[in-house]
Amino acid sequence: MKKLLDCHKGEKVKVVKLNASYDLKQRLISFGVMKEAVIEVLEHAPKKKTIEIKVGKMRLALRDIEAATVEVEEI
Repeated sequence: MKKLLDCHKGEKVKVVKLNASYDLKQRLISFGVMKEAVIEVLEHAPKKKTIEIKVGKMRLALRDIEAATVEVEEI
């Protein structure tokens, strides 16, 4: 399965599963990153330490460790 961290700039993907701890999972869900959500990758920071994504109308920056817990599939 593909991880959110592995996605390229401009790619749109759908969330399949969150493999995060309970606290991180709850935080991601509160931002709209949940199963079946469509995510657009906007930017990767230098050396892929952070990734900027768009979920609905909200923009988020996730650490690489957080983005690696989100399993996605291409749309």
